[in-house]
Amino acid sequence: MIVYLDASALVKRYVVEDGSEDVKQLLDDADLVGTGLISRAEVPAALKKAVRMKALTLEEAEAAVKVFRSQWGDFVRVQVTESLISKADTAAWEYDLRGYDAVHLASALVWQEAVGESVTLATFDRQLREASKRAGLNVHPSD
Repeated sequence: MIVYLDASALVKRYVVEDGSEDVKQLLDDADLVGTGLISRAEVPAALKKAVRMKALTLEEAEAAVKVFRSQWGDFVRVQVTESLISKADTAAWEYDLRGYDAVHLASALVWQEAVGESVTLATFDRQLREASKRAGLNVHPSD
């Protein structure tokens, strides 16, 4: 199974929260795991926001971002190109998505086209999950 993680799913790899066990199991079952290049900025931003919202201590977030950064090279990283952004533009409009969610959807679709195999997009964002289904991707979690 080829798995694309958006930032909402990727964060769950580094912080124990609702859905973390689900992501762990998904990654254990995956043959290949990737994410969009934008996740490099989104994950640390999400962890720092968790500190501001007092969901994590600064020390917990620093430890999580350190591990994330050390594992960054382990992911297939879908590059942001003019063509990908054009797909994201269309996806944002067609599926009523926020900008970065549209970029994640476009990234998963571009990767699927490149590998010629089905890609499962893992996201905990309901709107992105529904758009991904409509665009023809497998999604996780399915509900």
